[in-house]
Amino acid sequence: MSSIRVAALQFATASTVDENLDSCLRMIDQAAEAGAQLMVLPEFCNHLSWYRDADHAWAVAVEEGGDFLSAIAGRAARHRAHIVVNVSLRRAPGCITVSSLLYGPEGSCLAIADKQTLMGHENTWFQRARERTPVVPTALGRLGLFPCRDGVTFETARMLALEGAQVFCDSLHSFALDEAALHVPARAPENRVFMVAANKVGPLIPEQDLHGVAAQSGIPERFLHGAGGSQVVAPDGVILARAPAEGEAIVLADIDPALAGDKYRADGVDLLASRRPRLYQPLGEGEPRPVATDVPESLSVACLAPPAPGAAARGHLAPGTRLAVIPECWGIPATIMEALCGGEGFDIDAVVAASTELVERLRQFCQEKGELRIVASLPWSLDDGLSLTALLISARGVEASQPQLHPVRGMPWSRQGTALQVVDLEWGRLAMLVGNDSLYPELVKMAALDGAHLLAIPLGFTEPADTRLGLPSRAAENRLCIVASGGAGHSGLIASLEPEFTLMENWPSRVFDGNINTPLLTEQRGEVTQGMVNLRAAANKLMSARTDLLADRPWRLCAPLWEEPVLED
Repeated sequence: MSSIRVAALQFATASTVDENLDSCLRMIDQAAEAGAQLMVLPEFCNHLSWYRDADHAWAVAVEEGGDFLSAIAGRAARHRAHIVVNVSLRRAPGCITVSSLLYGPEGSCLAIADKQTLMGHENTWFQRARERTPVVPTALGRLGLFPCRDGVTFETARMLALEGAQVFCDSLHSFALDEAALHVPARAPENRVFMVAANKVGPLIPEQDLHGVAAQSGIPERFLHGAGGSQVVAPDGVILARAPAEGEAIVLADIDPALAGDKYRADGVDLLASRRPRLYQPLGEGEPRPVATDVPESLSVACLAPPAPGAAARGHLAPGTRLAVIPECWGIPATIMEALCGGEGFDIDAVVAASTELVERLRQFCQEKGELRIVASLPWSLDDGLSLTALLISARGVEASQPQLHPVRGMPWSRQGTALQVVDLEWGRLAMLVGNDSLYPELVKMAALDGAHLLAIPLGFTEPADTRLGLPSRAAENRLCIVASGGAGHSGLIASLEPEFTLMENWPSRVFDGNINTPLLTEQRGEVTQGMVNLRAAANKLMSARTDLLADRPWRLCAPLWEEPVLED
């Protein structure tokens, strides 16, 4: 497959369907002049998502075969292009969906993808998707369609990736700066798929209502506009092209969709083939475990990266630190690690003895510090063998363990565990992930569904997109805190949460700045990185009315996430 030119079309919509059709056609023509073969338009191209009542919502919705969509289909045929347009779409009488439609170069409709997760007031006017839309094979590549909120969490994009999507087509109608900065680009490297995302600019509600809505919601008028930032993202998370936050734009990039077929990271991990669907069965349970609120409001934590065993930052860790995380296999003698990474010629008893000695030193360190706990990942005994295992160590010794759950490149000796554990502590519920396990959004979602407040990750190999996009996105979409510590060249982070993030609620101490749910990040630097995490904030998953990040996820449509793939003969 050769390179193709894709375009994300960024523009404003008005309050009349005819005006909006004119804008769509004008932008399509401009993109065609620039050579675009695939065009993605924003969400709600037919009308602002703002309605007086149900009759108004129905009146401004469009239908298949009607003037609006027929005109879009005609442009696809005229320009011999593929066009993704999102509209409010009339279905059965009284039933409207938010739908992305793909038109091919013959002018025919190739697919309709209904929105799976509705945002806030959308629940009043529209019906959620009842079925998944499969990946669409085209002459340009395999396309996966979804609108706006469906890309804020991992499920919809992941299912499309499992079906072989090479290009995600994401239509947005969003004023949230963090959607374009974090969630949209994160979906690309998470699945090794190209992303073409088109957002709105201009007011997202009628201009005459701006002042009143701003007063009611506490959102300044300037943030009730589309946030722009339309973009094309490569499978490794690199932004190939991005529009400004304001003004019309046609974002163009030349991509080779075949490159999305390579799911391997630099460390040799195949992100999809290495999944273990049977582990993910809890994703099919509709009701998440309530997150406890009787926990401290905040907790003092640290990332540690001591240069050598004996140098455990004894004089530098702040008093009152309750949890510290150290990098993968820190403190294990180099000779033992060389033998382990070679996969043969090592003595299991010697490895266990080295890990046990290190645990004892860490236990003594915790004892010196009082209430400190340390999370380390070490080779540890499992079923008469070894497993890279996260250990929760306190002054009392090892309090909990979590074996790795996915294969780790270069550690063929490491046996895999069978379940994710979440541990109850006096300050909250803790989950731990080791090896490559933090690369799998399924596991982080499972920790959140099981009521975790905090996720501790001793990091091994990382890519730039892991700490720039992956970990922050998982903290945000699940509303849990993360402490991840890496060694030299593979830095981690501390991700805390904004205590106030539910839209249309009074925020006593926070002024809306355009970001709904951006984690509060502290990048790991040097031997000791201190931070505070807002534990109690993890109990609030309500992004907007009737839009709970966990309870309202599209779990009924997500069976492909935990079903074993069927092997063809």
